[in-house]
Amino acid sequence: MRKTLILTGASRGIGRALALELAQAGYDLVLNARSEGPLKEVAEEVRALGARVEAVAGSAGQAPVAEELVKKAEGLGGFYGYIHNAGVLHPGPFLYEIAEGLFLEVLEANLIAGYQLARFAYPLLRQKGEGVAVYVGSGAAESNLPGIGAYAVAKAAEEHLARQLAAEVPEVPCFIYRPGVVETEMQRQAREAQGSAAPVLHQVFRGYKEEGRLLSPKEAAKALVRLLPRARQFHGKIASWRDA
Repeated sequence: MRKTLILTGASRGIGRALALELAQAGYDLVLNARSEGPLKEVAEEVRALGARVEAVAGSAGQAPVAEELVKKAEGLGGFYGYIHNAGVLHPGPFLYEIAEGLFLEVLEANLIAGYQLARFAYPLLRQKGEGVAVYVGSGAAESNLPGIGAYAVAKAAEEHLARQLAAEVPEVPCFIYRPGVVETEMQRQAREAQGSAAPVLHQVFRGYKEEGRLLSPKEAAKALVRLLPRARQFHGKIASWRDA
């Protein structure tokens, strides 16, 4: 039987690349992103590759959206788990300066969505006794770079959430995937950030590009797809693109 995965943040960057690589690898998909138009475009690309696909627009940090994602995956059959790739950065201000609404948006996209997915998916995955849960993490979880404090806090909590799930439900492989430094919209946002920490961000993130250190979204996606069959090996741990 074919396996069905939920993929958040699927409308662009690593998420779009993942959708295409997963489809080519034989997975059926339930795609999620907040932007409906770009999400539908990716769904059509996936369909053209021969995979079955559903698309649910909205924030996976909202319970009705997360629940709908799991229902759609069950409906396709062969529900096998999820990859939580969605994220929001909002770079530039120092942490104490960032507006409350923006701070909460970062938490919702990265952390709360990861909780909501687990909330609705894990009862089914435990019942099946198999599957996979992947949380796309970041080295920011272990750094204190000025200007991306909200994101770093959210990623640290999200990665802890993944380790907690791994400890509580050992029968379902759950791991963190750090894709490395990838050329994405977030990279562009950091290179063009405004605010108190902008000079630091410009130096770091423009340096990545100038030094040729950026991976393509496709390279990061291919690595994760290669790691999925080895999910048990990384249960409760961090895997990177280098591990593939």
